[in-house]
Amino acid sequence: MTTEHSDATPETGDGGLPGKPGPVSPSVAEPTQPAQPLPPKPDQTGPETVSPTGQPTGAEQARTAQSGAYLTTAQGARLYDSDHSLKAGARGPVLIQDHHLREKIMHFDHERIPERVVHARGAAAHGVFQGYGTAGEVSKAAFLAKDVETPVFVRFSTVLGSRGSADTVRDTRGFATKFYTDEGTFDLVGNNIPVFFIQDAIKFPDIIHAGKPHPDREIPQAQSAHDTFWDFVSLHTEATHHTLWNMSDRGIPRSFRMMEGFGVHTFRLVNTAGDTALVKFHWKPKLGVHSLVWEEAQLINGMDPDFHRRDLFDAIESGAFPQWELGIQVFPDTPEQTFEGIDLLDPTKIVPEELAPVQPIGLMTLNANTKNYFAETEQVAFHPGHLVPGIDVTDDPLLAGRLFSYLDTQISRLGGPNFGQIPINRPQAPVNDMLRDGMHQTAVHTGVAPYRPNSLDGGCPFLAGADMGAYIETPVKVPEASKVREAPASFSDHFSQPRLFWLSMSPPEREHIIAAYTFELNKCFEQAVKERTLNVLANIDPQLCEHVAAGLGLPAPAAKESLVAVDPSPALSQLGGTWPTDGRVVGIVADDAADLAGVRAARQAVLDRGMVPLVIAPAGGTLDAGGDPIAVQRTFATARSVEFDALLFAGAPGPGSDAYGARDAKAGAPAPQGPDPRVLLLLTEAYRHGKAVGGWNEASAVLEAAGIGTDVPGVIVGDSATGAVEAAAAALAAHRAWDRFPPAL
Repeated sequence: MTTEHSDATPETGDGGLPGKPGPVSPSVAEPTQPAQPLPPKPDQTGPETVSPTGQPTGAEQARTAQSGAYLTTAQGARLYDSDHSLKAGARGPVLIQDHHLREKIMHFDHERIPERVVHARGAAAHGVFQGYGTAGEVSKAAFLAKDVETPVFVRFSTVLGSRGSADTVRDTRGFATKFYTDEGTFDLVGNNIPVFFIQDAIKFPDIIHAGKPHPDREIPQAQSAHDTFWDFVSLHTEATHHTLWNMSDRGIPRSFRMMEGFGVHTFRLVNTAGDTALVKFHWKPKLGVHSLVWEEAQLINGMDPDFHRRDLFDAIESGAFPQWELGIQVFPDTPEQTFEGIDLLDPTKIVPEELAPVQPIGLMTLNANTKNYFAETEQVAFHPGHLVPGIDVTDDPLLAGRLFSYLDTQISRLGGPNFGQIPINRPQAPVNDMLRDGMHQTAVHTGVAPYRPNSLDGGCPFLAGADMGAYIETPVKVPEASKVREAPASFSDHFSQPRLFWLSMSPPEREHIIAAYTFELNKCFEQAVKERTLNVLANIDPQLCEHVAAGLGLPAPAAKESLVAVDPSPALSQLGGTWPTDGRVVGIVADDAADLAGVRAARQAVLDRGMVPLVIAPAGGTLDAGGDPIAVQRTFATARSVEFDALLFAGAPGPGSDAYGARDAKAGAPAPQGPDPRVLLLLTEAYRHGKAVGGWNEASAVLEAAGIGTDVPGVIVGDSATGAVEAAAAALAAHRAWDRFPPAL
């Protein structure tokens, strides 16, 4: 049996750009020479090859995948045909004895498992976490020690949409991290918003039922712009703080790589001396926190509904590995469990970073894509109760419900209690749990005494003491109290922190919040829901309420509660800094008459800065085919501004031969005179979304045709290709030219 891939050709002509489907380029003809399965691409890895009980097997990851050059049944019998059922003659009835047909259809019928009720739409990657050692004073967790490296698996997700929904909807994003530590698995299961809609888990079904599509019509999908959501949050004002974050730019992140993560709850850390502290976990992206603008998000949902997952995968494949610092806010573990008057057990509250700075304790790098979506991203099972020594929970009533719910849902989704033995979920620490049998049990246990104490198995397994790394719950004193269904009085403050968030926003961010509320509420049918929400907004800020009311054509009500005096928290704003531009996408527009030497120089300059260049031309193929060919990645027909962070023109390209409306509606009719209408659309969209635009070598002619002045912020007219790239990179460091459009506020 040969193992050579004689029918495949090596990778050529793509310039190392991400998105190549397989490790080698295929031949035009169907391969016929038997060969072993191709290896994964260099950017891909899979779960570590440990046994169901956490023991390293030493096996190559390829041994957990398909093997052999020939198609077989599930039991390994080779097949000579998989296109035709076994029949009584070519036109005869299908025979029930066709065991291959039965096996193939049976497995297909059961390929899908129930999707997650929430966070169904997800993308994930492998990586490594390296501890700084700075957490030692507050936690004895071994993986936080200096220079300790721990494998991780991270899943990002949206909350409301189904698995087939789009990426760039306005929604909360999940940020779940599985640490495969030597002391057991630790799951930090959080979101990109630090607060939640509700204070008690008993209301979780209510908020999700309200946010999901209406049950009678199953619309709208993956969005909150409908009556049931706003009906609930306007009646249940503890949701106000989270709702305001969701209506801000945080609800439409530019990328998973440019998104903060939060543990949401307050956790308790324990050090080696047994001292405790309360903390909140933060993930801080190295690239900064950036967002889309709303029109851009809407266009992306149609142009590329996989935008966020594609961005993550392409960045990793390109070597622009996303990084986040893990940090903690530390608070004294007092009986009151409050800090500066803020109740630390209330998941609808934050502690401003100006009051408790975030202290970095480690760095996470995502450096490998998944091999198989179902086996890894879909089957990974997180649980806030997956803890390690040094990390404990608190009495947050929302967290208490999650500790129950996450285990319960895995039984429904993953077919039984042994979901921890699925490769992506296997601990990378020894497991001897005495749990036996059940559906999908893959560990072949030995011994006769799965109980303790026992003598028949030599007493094994034994209990460990604190000196042997046992997980011991912190002995917290429980106050004497009656059994009640109540919340503490501190939980009743629903407006001071939303007001803090609003006052901490920059003018452009406030404009975006007003636009988001106006858009969402205009999608509601019931007038009462709109009026009730305006009453809520009036208790946050009169200016916010007045502008949203004007957009709805309704009068602005007066506040019914006193407006609290708060100090703004600059850390809550996304604007005002500069950040690395790794992985940003720069579109270079050119045709055969353009400065092609400049295109080559610009492309290399973009690559040298860790960004991704995509050449856009009238037609596919190459530019300068007779000389030094330049591969074209997009055409005037296929490119749209939402794919790019910046646009540079190598002169003023002429119209494409397909620039007429019958073939491409974006071109209009009749055939254009001057710049191609699709190029003008590309340019004007990018301009109004605040992106860097411009170029060199007569690019000003295209800007003039689009009505864009050359003295506007973020508009670049360079003397050379490399100069234009340098200016674009400087503009991209601020993410967008926010001062291009002065706000009304």
